[in-house]
Amino acid sequence: MTRCIPQIILALAILTPYTSLHSQSKKAFNGYDLVDKTGNIRKPTDVRDLYQFLGTYTPTGSNGDTEMHVTYASPGAAQYYRKNGKFADGTVLVKETFTTDHAQMTTGDARWATNKTIVWFVMIKDAKNRFPNNPLWGNGWGWALFKADAPDKQVATSFKKNCLSCHVPAQSTDWLYVQGYPVLKSK
Repeated sequence: MTRCIPQIILALAILTPYTSLHSQSKKAFNGYDLVDKTGNIRKPTDVRDLYQFLGTYTPTGSNGDTEMHVTYASPGAAQYYRKNGKFADGTVLVKETFTTDHAQMTTGDARWATNKTIVWFVMIKDAKNRFPNNPLWGNGWGWALFKADAPDKQVATSFKKNCLSCHVPAQSTDWLYVQGYPVLKSK
């Protein structure tokens, strides 16, 4: 048995770097567990509990209705962004869009999100162009859209057709309106 110990140590020395490298590559792409082998994206669960709040936009439509767009990022994304000025490969962003309500309060006209979600947008940073043949991946991101009436069904067919037009003004900031995410600024 003592003669086998050197062989066991050698086997461990060979396997350990492979195992470590394999697990690191999975960890390096945080969105890995949300994407199948062809690039189909599913909506993460427990976003409100597990992801970090980045910020909120309250756009007003041409009809005067407002929505509340609440954006969350996968754990560690904001810290990485503050340090590097960009999102890490595999960062997952989820924007949850709500209807709003409002009332006159002592502070003025106040608006807040109702409990009625309209849609969820999911973006996964893809610095390596992993899915060049999937029309939902491009410009450094994977793009997905989920509607409230079918929250587990991704309904976008092409990021260029269904997503990009809203992001064109933010092209210079990696397609994101980062100015509305104060968490990304240095403390």
